[in-house]
Amino acid sequence: MEGKEEDVKLGANKFSERQPIGTSAQTDKDYKEAPPAPLFEPGELKSWSFYRAGIAEFIATFLFLYITVLTVMGVTKPGTSKCSTVGIQGIAWAFGGMIFALVYCTAGISGGHINPAVTFGLFLARKLSLTRAVFYIIMQCLGAICGAGVVKGFQGSSSYEVQGGGANVVNHGYTKGDGLGAEIVGTFVLVYTVFSATDAKRNARDSHVPILAPLPIGFAVFLVHLATIPITGTGINPARSLGAAIIFNKDRAWDDHWIFWVGPFIGAALAAVYHQIVIRAIPFKSRA
Repeated sequence: MEGKEEDVKLGANKFSERQPIGTSAQTDKDYKEAPPAPLFEPGELKSWSFYRAGIAEFIATFLFLYITVLTVMGVTKPGTSKCSTVGIQGIAWAFGGMIFALVYCTAGISGGHINPAVTFGLFLARKLSLTRAVFYIIMQCLGAICGAGVVKGFQGSSSYEVQGGGANVVNHGYTKGDGLGAEIVGTFVLVYTVFSATDAKRNARDSHVPILAPLPIGFAVFLVHLATIPITGTGINPARSLGAAIIFNKDRAWDDHWIFWVGPFIGAALAAVYHQIVIRAIPFKSRA
């Protein structure tokens, strides 16, 4: 018994304080919050890394549109049953899988946005300058147009027309309000996941988080597509919607096109506000 008492005393002396649990474990700041990006940063225009990042966004969005729209083209083929084609699940996997792969490839170069809505949300959170945000969005849209154009070149005109060029439209049975709501909520899920997966606080305390960041982002895209393909074909990416609409260039592709810009931008803004103000309370910390 005496030996056990000595062991207990030794343990008590060695671990004199209880380990913090829950919110009390977060009192000591073991990470550094990145300073807000300036609104305008003219010096970026003289840096090769700035243009390299834009090129990375162009190529990534080009590849994204090429693979995903080509997958949409294969959803139904004349003379074949639906069981022999990719179906909605295959389309969702193509979108989510490509985002996972491309974010992994480009995160260290441009941040792996591949989506004007993501760029807009990060800009609102002061993660990048207006100069870089505008440049990214332009390059993303150009890449999307080129990717959709290559798909049209590969596909026969009849097959391409049957699938509507992969353009986003509000499907029959749904109103414009339904489509707008689906795009807002879907983009909120995506951009909120981006903020959470790239959070500086989590990255500092969980070393595996930066490595796994592309996985939840791609999985979020996959799940949103499963839910909203029947409603709008799932946009949640204005560049993707613009590229397909420009190459298809029919009235039905433009009738509801505004939804695929307004919805994603509203969803991204809401996600930025929710994460920065409610979850992280960053404005309140700066006052302290």
